[in-house]
Amino acid sequence: MKRIVWAAAAVVVIVVVAALGWYFRPWSDYAPAKIARLNAPENYPQTFRAMDEIFPHREIAANTDAAPLPRNEQSLDLTYDWQGEEKSLDQFLEEARTLGLIVLKDGAVVHEEYRMEAGPDDRFTSWSVGKSFVATLVAMAMRDGLIDSLDDPAEKYAVQFEGSDYGETSLRHLLMMSAGMDFNEDYGAPDSDIDPFFFDAFIMGKNVDEMAAAIERDRPAGEDLHYVSPNTHVLSAVVRAVYDKPLAAIMEEQIWKPLDMSGDAYWSQNVQGGDGIAIGYCCLNARLEDYARFGQFYLQDGVWDGQRLLPEGWVTMATTPQAPFQEPGATYDIVGYGLHFWVPQDADGEFQMAGVFGQYIWVDRKRGVVIARNSADPEFGSRLGEAITVMRAISAAVSPEPETESAEAEAP
Repeated sequence: MKRIVWAAAAVVVIVVVAALGWYFRPWSDYAPAKIARLNAPENYPQTFRAMDEIFPHREIAANTDAAPLPRNEQSLDLTYDWQGEEKSLDQFLEEARTLGLIVLKDGAVVHEEYRMEAGPDDRFTSWSVGKSFVATLVAMAMRDGLIDSLDDPAEKYAVQFEGSDYGETSLRHLLMMSAGMDFNEDYGAPDSDIDPFFFDAFIMGKNVDEMAAAIERDRPAGEDLHYVSPNTHVLSAVVRAVYDKPLAAIMEEQIWKPLDMSGDAYWSQNVQGGDGIAIGYCCLNARLEDYARFGQFYLQDGVWDGQRLLPEGWVTMATTPQAPFQEPGATYDIVGYGLHFWVPQDADGEFQMAGVFGQYIWVDRKRGVVIARNSADPEFGSRLGEAITVMRAISAAVSPEPETESAEAEAP
C-alpha cells in the first residue's frame, strides 16, 4: 500500500514539475508566464512597449541614414467640451493612460510627449493598427501586378486556404470586414474566439494559417460589417504568398525603407525563427514617430519623396465606406469602416487607424494634420467618442484654418 501511495505521490510531483516547467519554460526566452502579463492591466504600460520580451518576433530594419522628420514644436495647452464638461488635453491623456502622443502639421512634428515612463525610442505595439499596414501591402501587391483584383478569392493566391470558407472569400470582403465568418471577437467574453485564437498561436505555437482555415462561415459574405481579426490574417497570408517572403521582410522592403522610417521595428509571430508565421491581424511594434510617418504617407495620398507608392485612388477608396452597412451609425454608433480603415461620424476629410487599448493614427486631410497616440487604456471602448473629440480639438489647435479639400503636404 505504501508503495502505491509513494508512486502516486511521485506521479503528482512529476506532473506538477512538468506543468511548472511548461509554464515558466526556463530554457526559452518566451513562456506562458510572460504572456500572462497581458491579463494584468497594471502591467500594460510596460508590456505594450516590450512585446519582444514576451512573443517571438522578426525584426524590420530601418534605413541607417533615414532623416528625422522636421520639427516646429509647440505646447498644446487646449481644452475641449465633453458632454457639457470642459476638460483639458492633459486630463484626457492622464485618464486614457497615454504612453505617447505625436502631432504632425504639414509633415513636421509640432508636438511630441511621452508618459508613464515611455520614451521616443520605445517600440510600441500596434494591436489592430497593424491591420491598416496589411491592407496597404495588399494595395502595393496590386501596384506590383501580383494581385489582379480585389474580387479574387483568397485561395487564388494563398493555396493553404483552398477548399475552406476563407479560401472562397474575396479579398474585398476580407478588407471590408464582411466575410460572414462565425467568429466572436469579444475579448474576455466566455465564448470568445479571439482569446483562444491569440493564445493558441503564441502559447501553443500552432500554425496560424491552419487555425484560420478551420473557421467556417455562418452567413453570406458581403451582407454586414462583422469585425473579425482572422480576416486580416488571411490577407497577410495572401501578401506572404504573392511576395514569397515573411511578412516582416515584406514590410521592410515595401514600407519601412521606402518611407525612411526612423527606427527598427518588429512583427510578432507564433514561434521564433524562419518557420514562424506573423500574426497578421496585429502585432507590429514600432516607434511612435514611425506610426505618424505612416499616417503622413496616407495624408499625402500614398506619395513619398515624390514617388507614388500606392495605386491612385486607393487612399480615397480604403477610407470610404463601401456599403450602407459600413456607414457611421449603421453598425457602430459613431464610426464606420472602409477597407481596414475607420471613418468617424461626420467625417470631413478625416479617418483613423485604431487598435485595442487606445492605439490610434488619426489623419485630417483638410487640415494637413496627423496624430499618433499609443495608450494602455482598458476603458478605451467607452472612451472612443471622447478620443475622437480630442483628436479633432488637437487638429483644430495646430491648424485653425482648414486647408483646401485636397491639401497634401510635401513629403519630408
